[in-house]
Amino acid sequence: MTDTQHTARMPHRREFLAVGVGAFIVASVPFARRDRRRVIRRTMPVMATTADFAVVHSDASWANRAIDAAMAELVRVEQLMTRFRTTSDIGRANASAMLAPVTVSKDSHVVIGQALRWASASHGTFDPGVGRVVELWDVAHRYEPPPAPQVQRLAARHFYRHIESGTEKGTPAVFFTSPEVHLDLGGIACGYAVDLAIESLRQWGIRDALVNVSGDIYALGTAPDGSPWRIGIRSPFDAHEIIADVEVTDRAIATSGDYEQFFMHRGMRYHHLMDPEYAAPRRSLVHTVTVTADRCCDADAASTAVFGMDAASAHTLLSAVSPGALVVARA
Repeated sequence: MTDTQHTARMPHRREFLAVGVGAFIVASVPFARRDRRRVIRRTMPVMATTADFAVVHSDASWANRAIDAAMAELVRVEQLMTRFRTTSDIGRANASAMLAPVTVSKDSHVVIGQALRWASASHGTFDPGVGRVVELWDVAHRYEPPPAPQVQRLAARHFYRHIESGTEKGTPAVFFTSPEVHLDLGGIACGYAVDLAIESLRQWGIRDALVNVSGDIYALGTAPDGSPWRIGIRSPFDAHEIIADVEVTDRAIATSGDYEQFFMHRGMRYHHLMDPEYAAPRRSLVHTVTVTADRCCDADAASTAVFGMDAASAHTLLSAVSPGALVVARA
């Protein structure tokens, strides 16, 4: 065996619930359906992962039209906020916002504002300006850590303090005050997209549904039998083991972990959850953290922010930014 190895292909850090949508909804739905309602399920690719929909409705055609509309919201957010396209809001900002304010969509403006709110409250533990660190480590393709001088140059930079979000001639805009800033909304945009998808379903009159995008989940209403939706949280040590069941109704849930996107080098695991203080993967005694919150964008950001925090610090942060948010599982 060499000093460096990659894991075999595993699902995305939260993809266990792409399977969970089948396994756990089935577990909570009785064979006798009440009120002739059905569970209409669809899975579609988006955001370099999959979106899973489970909509409870008596009319499958109507439910599928509602899912189409909700899916359109996910695609729209991806097009606006991905850092991998030069034409997206984030791609344009990363290319030019150091030179002059870059106008962005209302949605991107909202998400950047929410990300900066989490960054400020966490004193940079969550930092949407850490894109260059993410790019440097690129854990999906690396086999060894980047050179130490490159890492040290990006450590403890508090990138979020160099992101200004405001307006330019009445239009939402973003401006960078440091050339080292690159926006990466990967820790919050997916959750925001799920929130928009849920709102779209509501506008179509859907009262009960589950939307899961790579483990950023919102449980709308209840399962067909009237009980809460049951979400299984996968063990970071065994892909077939569930370490906890969480019952949720009109609430979001998200998990962050170090056990899927990583590479091994000389016995050390280097994962994708970056610690801005050290410009390196965050060191933690736990491997997974699951958070519930009223909004999926908050659950998404919170699970990233509190990964590696002690319980007291996590509670303080969640209480300050998203009252009612809870850490429901660690392993």
